[in-house]
Amino acid sequence: MACLLQYDRRQLIKLPSLVGLDEAGRGCLAGPVSAGAVWLDGSFFENRTRCKIARAANDSKKLSPAAREELHAVLCEWGKQGVARFAQATADVLEIDAYNILGATRLAMSRCLQLLAKEHALPDGRSPFLAVTSGADTPLFVDDASAWPGVLVDGLPLKPFAWRHTALVGGDGRSLCIALASILAKVRRDHLMAELDQRFPQYGFAVHKGYATTAHIAAIREHGPCTEHRPLFLRAILTKSPAVDAQVEFAFAN
Repeated sequence: MACLLQYDRRQLIKLPSLVGLDEAGRGCLAGPVSAGAVWLDGSFFENRTRCKIARAANDSKKLSPAAREELHAVLCEWGKQGVARFAQATADVLEIDAYNILGATRLAMSRCLQLLAKEHALPDGRSPFLAVTSGADTPLFVDDASAWPGVLVDGLPLKPFAWRHTALVGGDGRSLCIALASILAKVRRDHLMAELDQRFPQYGFAVHKGYATTAHIAAIREHGPCTEHRPLFLRAILTKSPAVDAQVEFAFAN
């Protein structure tokens, strides 16, 4: 969508580049939470062909599976060409249980930035991202903050989080780099759930991707949870009667 490109272009007037962050799978009953990060700079938007392709990007939940896969393949090709940089990371079920889903989501997003920072460190070895605090827990100030990439996160501000960032509610439908990050996170997670389906075929992970559908809840009641189910998410469901299944079923992307 053209508006997504326009938002990022406006930000790039004052910033050298943008990194979009988003997640997938936060509301699932099973499997990891997945995060994606996509890093674009001004030169990306100088190519008309890339911009034309990028106009098809949107919030991953609003795209068909085929459209997501196609854009994911394009993003991987842009990565090979060096015109876009990206990273994907997850937090597993044990981490979700230990830190709750919000903490695990922050962890997965932090891992994405850590991967990008490791791969694209500055010449002096520093991270290319502006940290919130130094090791002594003292705010870091720089003479020209515009020399650092802007980190855009879909949703509300991440607290705590190691890097300065701007939260953008509905960002996956407003910013191109966040939309691409949402596609990356969603496609990679869908692939992981398809792999889990091979290990645990009785639950139908390849179909519902771990969300709380009626069929998924029925399978959990019949077979019991597996090691990829999230204990914190199952407690209420396992005590409910089938009569209230409809009340706990979540809408999920195709």
